[in-house]
Amino acid sequence: MTDERLLLIDDDVALCELLSDYLKHEGYRVDAVYSVDQALARLTEGPSYDLLILDVMMPGRTGLELLQELRPRVLTPVIMLTGRGQEIDKILGLEMGADDYMAKPCNPRELLARIRAVLRRGQYASLHQSSIEAVIALHGIELDAGRRTVSVKGEPMELTSAEFNVLHELMKHAGAVLSKELLTEKVLHRKLTAYDRALDVHVSRVRQKLALSLGGDVELIKTIRGQGYLLVKE
Repeated sequence: MTDERLLLIDDDVALCELLSDYLKHEGYRVDAVYSVDQALARLTEGPSYDLLILDVMMPGRTGLELLQELRPRVLTPVIMLTGRGQEIDKILGLEMGADDYMAKPCNPRELLARIRAVLRRGQYASLHQSSIEAVIALHGIELDAGRRTVSVKGEPMELTSAEFNVLHELMKHAGAVLSKELLTEKVLHRKLTAYDRALDVHVSRVRQKLALSLGGDVELIKTIRGQGYLLVKE
């Protein structure tokens, strides 16, 4: 039995029951709600959750609207469920701060793998950093791997778990090009697949937040065509 609690948000009651039963069998504590309003009430008044599984398309207010309302106030990891072919919803969701996505109908075993990967991200820094390496400072950015906090010019910057891991990897290897394949495995804890834009969107979000915090036309993260990404050292 794990201590992790999940919240399923989907208007498909049968699917929620199927996924709930499967995930409970795997040791998770699972609650389900069937609308955005029910989700907001549960998140406000109910227990704290380690991860949200959110359907994009629901009657009334959509999952994207809920995500927009939650971010950046609530940094709980989010996996979106999207209809096949809804590429724009996937990109919008990631840009709004979702951590990952899956197309519906989803295979429960694959969803379980994604859940485990996303939850691992929150433990990543403490598992992989010694106390000597815990704080990295560069370009006015200070990243504390142990506390999982980032400040720019002394001001805190809010990042999702995936965004934090993107910046962490790039700062650890400043001046070196990191391939998309490597970053996907380090940041998302899965293999890069064809047409997978998740990493690109997370990198873009980190770029935007750094630009807002640093001001001007500062571009610290470079795209090296055909190779990957690089955070400039000098």
